[in-house]
Amino acid sequence: MHGQGAQPPARSAGTGVLLRVLLTACALLSCGLFACVPLFRVAYLRGRGSDWLLAWAGLALGVGGFAVVGSLPEKDPMSDVALALILMLAIVAAVHFLVVDMRLQNQKGAMPAGYAPPSAQTVPSAYGYPNAPYPAAQTPAPPAYIPTPQPPHTPAPHAVPPQPSTPPRPAPARIDQVRAELDELSDYLRRQDGKSEGGR
Repeated sequence: MHGQGAQPPARSAGTGVLLRVLLTACALLSCGLFACVPLFRVAYLRGRGSDWLLAWAGLALGVGGFAVVGSLPEKDPMSDVALALILMLAIVAAVHFLVVDMRLQNQKGAMPAGYAPPSAQTVPSAYGYPNAPYPAAQTPAPPAYIPTPQPPHTPAPHAVPPQPSTPPRPAPARIDQVRAELDELSDYLRRQDGKSEGGR
């Protein structure tokens, strides 16, 4: 859902409270039918094998209890026992979820699996590379300018005599040829102008 290597956005306090209320209500308001939902959330958060086993046992007890209540006659005391067990399962599952989720939330610096701590800013990373939090923005302070007195400038004596300047390179032959042609054209045009003025 968030791409390879990208983490979901950090869970805010309001989202955490809403999630607790919904999962607790899911167990209690369904009269134990969905008591396994908060247990699966605990198993997902902690990732322990015992939590996964407890979640699957909660699912089996919930479904099995409702099967017993639905199959036995109403006056049979076993249906009352099964219903009481289902309701107790709902209460135990809700309380267990709340305790574990609050403990995980209160651990310093640790968030439930799948969530980044709110203080960490994550960036999308290149494919296959893990995300790293942004380093705190630090701008180096400019160094303080302290003027130091400078001694008077005296030119250093030249130990090596200066080299004579090299003569300019001669112009390439092509430029000389173009210059000569332009001079000829200029002379020709002057002669033409002289003839046209003398002819009038």
